[in-house]
Amino acid sequence: MSKRPSPTKKELSFEEEIALVERAKHDRDAFGELYDLYFDRVYQYMYYRVGNHEDAEDLTARVFYRMLRALPRYEATNAPFGAWVFRIAHNLVANWHRDQKRRRFLSLDDLPLWRSRDERQEEDLERGLEQEESFRLIHELLQALPEDRQTLLFLKFYEEMSNVEIGKVLGRTEGAVKALYSRTLRALRKQLQQRGGWKRPWNND
Repeated sequence: MSKRPSPTKKELSFEEEIALVERAKHDRDAFGELYDLYFDRVYQYMYYRVGNHEDAEDLTARVFYRMLRALPRYEATNAPFGAWVFRIAHNLVANWHRDQKRRRFLSLDDLPLWRSRDERQEEDLERGLEQEESFRLIHELLQALPEDRQTLLFLKFYEEMSNVEIGKVLGRTEGAVKALYSRTLRALRKQLQQRGGWKRPWNND
């Protein structure tokens, strides 16, 4: 599967998305709308987790294949449909890592979380170089995290999911996600401070 260009998407309300999901159970065109809505988001997650385009494309295709097969059994809850989609993606990439028995690393410039920093870096070279070193250190520490913590941070910062929604993906309670998030940030902050690289790239909100 080759990566397709991003179509223009409109934001759907919770109710509109659930209505689209229900139609997609029986309507191929409606499923195509869901595909367009989630393709880039799933692909970015897969690339973030596996570090290369070929495997990210293959895993993204598998997500939508499983999604198509499982959709007739999907029952709407108070959680967004995206939590269900990313649960499929999370399970697939976890299996991929177990099968591969290896960890791939991303180019820092390709990491979606930090992509916006490039424009700021050009404005002030000295400040940019300091940021570059900090972000490289953060990237190294992120890649060393367990899979569930990498997924948590991706969904929190890139997908902007709530703790409840992340819990649906990880199979944890809201309280467990909040505690894991806090422990993860504290551990990252401690390691950054020890290595002299703490530049506060995010807030612990």
